[in-house]
Amino acid sequence: MLTALGVTAGWVPGRPVLRDVELTVREGEVLGLQGPSGCGKSTLARVLALLHRPDAGTVCIDGTTVPGFRHAAPRALRTRIGVLFQQPRLSVDPRLTLRQVIAEPLLANGLRGQVRDRLPGLVETVGLTAELLTRRAHAVSDGQLQRACLARALALRPRYLICDEMTTMLDASSTATLVHAVQEYRRRERAGVLAISHDDTLLGHWADRIEQLPGPAAASAQGP
Repeated sequence: MLTALGVTAGWVPGRPVLRDVELTVREGEVLGLQGPSGCGKSTLARVLALLHRPDAGTVCIDGTTVPGFRHAAPRALRTRIGVLFQQPRLSVDPRLTLRQVIAEPLLANGLRGQVRDRLPGLVETVGLTAELLTRRAHAVSDGQLQRACLARALALRPRYLICDEMTTMLDASSTATLVHAVQEYRRRERAGVLAISHDDTLLGHWADRIEQLPGPAAASAQGP
C-alpha cells in the first residue's frame, strides 16, 4: 500500500494547504481523488511521489516509512512510484527526443543495458510509433507527448502510479488511449493507481473508489 499518514504540507498565508491528510492507495486498485481548486491535490501527489517533503506526517510504501524525499529517498522506495503530470511540455526537456524521454529513468538508475529490451514494450503499451521516437517535443502533439511521459513513468515498472490530471490537456481519443494503457498496466502488474481528476464521468468509469479533499475554507476552519 502507498499511504499518507497525517500529512501536512504546502503553505499559503496563514495556513497549510494540506492538514492531517490520511489516504491509502491499495495494490491493484484505482483510487480517484477529487476536490476544489486550491485544496492541495497536486501537493499531495508530489508528497506521495516523494518529490515534496511534508511539514508533518509520513509516507509509507508497502509497510516501510519513507525516511527521506527526492534524492534522499532510498532508490528501492522511490522507484516503486511513477508519476504523470498534467502538462507534459513542462515535464520534458525539449532538447530530448521521445526515445530519450522514455529512457530517462533507466539511464538515471544505471540501467542503460535494459533500454533496448524495455523500450519496445513501453512504446507498444502507450501506442506510439517508431517514427515518433526520433522527434522532439515541439514536433509532436500534446497527446503523443503525454504518451511518452506515461511510458517514462512506467519504465522502472513501478508498484504505484500517480496520475495528476493527466488528461486535462487532451482530446477524447488521447484520453481513452492513456486510460486504457494505465488500466492494462494495472491489471498486468497489480499496481495501485492514484487518479486525480476534475472529470466526474472519467473517474466514475475508471476508479474503484473516490475520495474527496476538503476545500481551502473547510481546511482553514479546522484550525491549528
